[in-house]
Amino acid sequence: MRRLLTALFGTALAFATAPAHAAGNAENGKTLAYTCAGCHGIPEYRNAYPSYHVPKIAGQNEAYLVNALKAYKSGDRQHPTMTAQASSFSDQDIADLAAYLSAPKAK
Repeated sequence: MRRLLTALFGTALAFATAPAHAAGNAENGKTLAYTCAGCHGIPEYRNAYPSYHVPKIAGQNEAYLVNALKAYKSGDRQHPTMTAQASSFSDQDIADLAAYLSAPKAK
């Protein structure tokens, strides 16, 4: 019984300390994603320098998109264009983008 209570307490503590995730507004995200389509919306697009494949982001997992944009914003993930773009977004903008881009109908 003690093990069960300890496990339940641990699980509850994990959920209580999880970072809060703002609810995204997909309509605002659609407006914000307009500039994203210039690179991420082109099939088989490759960056000019350094040359690498630019991934399509529509349909990605919402949490992944939030984490990636926050990592670019903080500098934990490196790419000059993405760092510049992400640094202009608020946490709500990031949540809105992720809500829109993760939706099945995002393009």
